[in-house]
Amino acid sequence: MSQSCLNCLKYTMCVVNFICWLFGATTLGLGVYLMMNSKFSSLIPTLASLNIANTLIIIGTIVTCISFLGFLGALKENRCLLVSFFVLLFILMVAELGMACAMLMFESEIDTFFKKDLMNSLKESKESRKHGNSTIKDDWDRVQITFQCCGVTNVSDWNSSVPTSCCVTETCTPPKYWPEGCYNKVKTWFEENLLSTGLGVIGLCVIEVLGMCFAMTLFCHISRSGLGYK
Repeated sequence: MSQSCLNCLKYTMCVVNFICWLFGATTLGLGVYLMMNSKFSSLIPTLASLNIANTLIIIGTIVTCISFLGFLGALKENRCLLVSFFVLLFILMVAELGMACAMLMFESEIDTFFKKDLMNSLKESKESRKHGNSTIKDDWDRVQITFQCCGVTNVSDWNSSVPTSCCVTETCTPPKYWPEGCYNKVKTWFEENLLSTGLGVIGLCVIEVLGMCFAMTLFCHISRSGLGYK
């Protein structure tokens, strides 16, 4: 009876980790595609390397590697791979919880940092429009069109060079701009989706804990049965 339960646990780990591997590989592929075929920059100059493409590549690589270890370790009943899977999942979960705690503890400092960096990014966008550099310009246009906002705080951030993406109407005649700044719009959007984000993080932590429990259960079974390292 116990052997059948362990086999069920083993193949459940294989299936779940294979699904996670597919998700990670898809995310990694999407990140590489965006990097090769799209021009992306970061609206946060201090974190310029963390644009959409690079973020997807990092997430995809981490998920793919960890899920591969879990899949292969469970399938081959390899203690070394199972321990590696457990340790990496534990480190990942601690990092996630640490980031969540840091964001709660230093909320005002993070708020000031992002607002200041967005202002610097907007200044760079104004310069790029003068010199024909379209990368940062396109990023700001995307944000302003998506969130129906203008500038960081309001339209005055653009001075006299207000882009058409700030216009309420397509023709922009007479000129009428979105009254609210993008910073408050984006912040409000995050606050409205805070519950969903929190539930997602909790669900992710539960999956990671279950993965660690399954890995340790299999590890202990292999150790007791004397199968050793395969």
